[in-house]
Amino acid sequence: MKVADFDFDLPRELIATRPMEPREAARLLQVRQQGGPGEGLSDHTIADLPDLLSPGDIVVVNDTRVLPARLKGKRGEAGVEITLHKPLTAARWHAFAKGARKLKTGDIITFAPGFAAEVEARLDGGEVVIGFALPEAEVLAALEQYGSAPLPPYIQRASGPDEQDRTDYQTIFAAKPGAVAAPTAGFHFTDALLRRLVARGIERATLTLHVGAGTFLPVKVDDVKDHKMHSEWGEIDAFTAEFINAARGRGGRVVAIGTTALRLLESAADENGKVHPFKGDTDIFITPGYRFRAIDLLVTNFHLPRSTLFMLVSAFAGLDRMKAAYEHAKAARYRFYSYGDACLLHPAPGARITDR
Repeated sequence: MKVADFDFDLPRELIATRPMEPREAARLLQVRQQGGPGEGLSDHTIADLPDLLSPGDIVVVNDTRVLPARLKGKRGEAGVEITLHKPLTAARWHAFAKGARKLKTGDIITFAPGFAAEVEARLDGGEVVIGFALPEAEVLAALEQYGSAPLPPYIQRASGPDEQDRTDYQTIFAAKPGAVAAPTAGFHFTDALLRRLVARGIERATLTLHVGAGTFLPVKVDDVKDHKMHSEWGEIDAFTAEFINAARGRGGRVVAIGTTALRLLESAADENGKVHPFKGDTDIFITPGYRFRAIDLLVTNFHLPRSTLFMLVSAFAGLDRMKAAYEHAKAARYRFYSYGDACLLHPAPGARITDR
């Protein structure tokens, strides 16, 4: 397939710059497999989610915590902006750098007194490897003090991310530091919504996938098969794997809250759909034709055109249906992308191994 097959237009005014408050008031477009591509669409809010699911279903959430991974510093007198991407160790990171062509191996970037990093290597695509001149145990504290929320490039603030973004760009489940981009479907959840899910008889499981800034990288090839997917680190422990399998074995549906949860579940599942413990990197790249093994429903935000995530949701719910759903969302003035509204997606016929 061609990357152009996943293109669509979006008015810039539909890109959300702040999350909805209260969070449950965000809109939710249910996309079911009924009739033609433009049918089976129904408008709801996140507050309706417990009623759209069934007792015995299990929602699977990502408990990664976003690091304040955006840093502004100086190389001599020149300003440098760094966004951390993927850790090699706690003190050595792959990072994207604005003006990376001007950086040389051995350059020192100073972010604050006593907080600096050395450019250890230059890579392709504006990426560098940097090593912080601090003990590993002190790097996280320095990031918390001097870094800012790594907002995606389509959310523009004149002065950069602000203090409100430190809270807004974090889910209620955030517990394990390591992400440099948020699992945005989790933004919609609150304590009150979780209590209503429990009251409805819906279970919850938690995994960890540290989302990388590579999730925002454009796909630069013409043919989908030529794209090299970035890798991200994740973990599903043995208890969680068995808990998910047991819920599905009782007839419950596995509801992935976000594409990050979906990608890790699919990485950990065998050909029969059983989820196994997992710990390590995954670079799974899901495009139309993929047969889903581990999930039955997906809650996800609206994604960028020509992106790997729009390819993923098209693989799950069908490309024509997703294009029709996005056209409906645009006409109905849904809010798009990280701080925007969400979809509840049902699988297209034949998208899962259980459909065979």
